[in-house]
Amino acid sequence: MKCVIAGGNVKVLGRAVHSLSRIGDELYLEPTESGLSFRAVNSSRSAFASFLFAPLFFQLYEPGSAGPDTELFRCKVHMKSFLGIFRSLPSLEKSVGKCLILLKPRASRLVLQLHCKYGVTKTHNLAFQECERLQAVFDTQCCASRLCAPARVLAEAIVHFPLTLAEVTLGTGPGGKISLRNYVEDEAEPSKTMLTELWLAEDEFQSVAVAPGSHITFCLKEFRGLLSFAEASNLPLTIHFDEPGRPVIFTLDDTVLEVHLVLATLSDAESSSQSPSTNSMSHLPAPSDDFADDLESYMAAMETSEGCSEGLPSPTFSLHVPRPAKSKPEKEEEEEEEGAVPGTPPHKKFRSLFFGSVMTPGRPGPATTQEVLAEDSDGES
Repeated sequence: MKCVIAGGNVKVLGRAVHSLSRIGDELYLEPTESGLSFRAVNSSRSAFASFLFAPLFFQLYEPGSAGPDTELFRCKVHMKSFLGIFRSLPSLEKSVGKCLILLKPRASRLVLQLHCKYGVTKTHNLAFQECERLQAVFDTQCCASRLCAPARVLAEAIVHFPLTLAEVTLGTGPGGKISLRNYVEDEAEPSKTMLTELWLAEDEFQSVAVAPGSHITFCLKEFRGLLSFAEASNLPLTIHFDEPGRPVIFTLDDTVLEVHLVLATLSDAESSSQSPSTNSMSHLPAPSDDFADDLESYMAAMETSEGCSEGLPSPTFSLHVPRPAKSKPEKEEEEEEEGAVPGTPPHKKFRSLFFGSVMTPGRPGPATTQEVLAEDSDGES
C-alpha cells in the first residue's frame, strides 16, 4: 500500500488521528479499493470510530494487490507512535508539504515520510501487527430518531459542561426542542450535586426527526474528540439514536471522507423491560436487572473472504440475533467492577458493543463471529 497526502489534507489526517486517540490505544489501518480506513475501539468495547478517506483525498493512492484467495493486507499500530508524528497540528500546516505512507508487509514496517520545507524529510518507521478486520454492528436506517446540526452549535452547547464530566444525556422536549444535561447517578445526593441543563431550539438544527420523549446517555469524552474534528472541518454532524441501551451513531459525510462514531448508551429499567422495535432482528428478553450486560446484542458482522470482497467499506450491517443475558453471582460482579478500565464506562452500566472477526485466508483454523472477540486478534490466531 502506498499513498501520498498533499497540502492541507495532511492536517486533516492529523485531526483524524487526534480524534481516534480519544477512543483506543491501537490504530487499525485497512486499505481498500474504496479508500484508506483508520479505525479504533476502546478497551471496554463501548466505543468504536472509523475514518474512511476516499482515493480523491490523496494525491496518489495505491491500495496494493491481492491474490484470488487473499485479501488486502491490514494491520494495527500503537496509537501513541502514530499520534507522535501528527502531534503538533500547527506545525504540520506551516512546514509539511507532503506526507507519504508506505506499508511494507515483508519488512513488518509502516513508513511515514513528512516532506517539509527547505528540503527536509522526516522518516518514521513504525512496527505493526497483522490483524483481522475490526467492525462494529449498527444500522442508521433502523434508528427511530435523527438529528443534524452544524458542529459549531453542538460545540457551543457542550462547552458549558466541565471537562471532567463523564456522561451527558441528550433528550427531546415539546416543540422539537433538544436538551443536554449532565447525567447524575440515582444514588447521588441531590443537595451535593450540581445539575446543568440547556435547551436548543429546533431552528438551530438543520433537520430534526425524533421520537417524542426519547433520551439517551452516552460518554462525553469520545464525543468531544469527534466534535473537534467536525468543527475544524466545518462539517455538519448527524446523530442517529433509538431507545436507551442501544448504540448512538454519529456520522460525518463529505465527498472524500466518511466518519462513524458508535457509542454504547446507558440502559434504564423502563427500556430494558420493553421489547425493542428497531435495530434488531428479534425481540430481546427482559434482563434480570437494570444493568444486564447484553454483549451479544451488537455482534460484529464479519464476512468471509468472499463476503468481504463484495461488501461495502461502510460499517453498516444487519444486526445479529441477541441471546438472553445470563445472570452472574454477586461475587463475580464485584470482581468485574474492580477490574474496570479507568476512563471508560462500567460495562454493567453501559451495554457494550460486541466485536467479532474471522481468520484471514492462509491462517490455520476456522473461526466464526460468535467465537472471536476483536482484541489481540492476531495473537489469538
